[in-house]
Amino acid sequence: MNNSVTNTARLLWAGLRALLVLTVACGVLYPLAVTGVAQGLFNDKANGSEITADGKVVGSSLIGQAYNLPLEKGQETPGPDLKWFQGRPQNGLGTNSVNTRYKLILSGATNRSGDNKDLIDWVTAAKEAVVKDNSVNGYTVKPSDVPADAVTSSGSGLDPDISPDYADIQVHRVAEKNQLPVSQVRKLVDEHTDGRTLGFIGEPRVNVLELNIALEELVAKS
Repeated sequence: MNNSVTNTARLLWAGLRALLVLTVACGVLYPLAVTGVAQGLFNDKANGSEITADGKVVGSSLIGQAYNLPLEKGQETPGPDLKWFQGRPQNGLGTNSVNTRYKLILSGATNRSGDNKDLIDWVTAAKEAVVKDNSVNGYTVKPSDVPADAVTSSGSGLDPDISPDYADIQVHRVAEKNQLPVSQVRKLVDEHTDGRTLGFIGEPRVNVLELNIALEELVAKS
């Protein structure tokens, strides 16, 4: 009987020691080590790839934002604020009352199969809006000029980037709305166009948030 109790106590103590060692190693030391390496070598990515403006964090380079006008009475969806470069459609985003600029409570793709009527209607309406919004005095956008990313959402609905083609057809409208020379606005787009990763991965892209921050700075100087 005594031997049985003693053995049981030993087993319990061995189990407790294993639990304590694993808790310290896996629950304290390992997370601290990973955090330390991440902060030391990948500080920007570890902290959410934050983008700052005027000394404040205004977003992440990995998450798209909407640039819309305030919602008017009777409207179900706000109209785009056309003085800013616009990102991809964000039909997959949900809404929240905490942070009205980011809509991150829900997100997801809204694309359908190529022959789906809803998708065809969305793309048709989006293309008409892109043509109308970006056709200004002396510059007309043709339906054939509208790239796919201007009328379809990304897989997550949170794509922060647009194609250089989509940025380019917005240049004249943004210049007119902000009373800036077209050449200056086009230069901003060129300066904020990133090529393929490692020269062959992905496609050239323009981060909309970074571009609009640069636009705001340019407007302030003008």
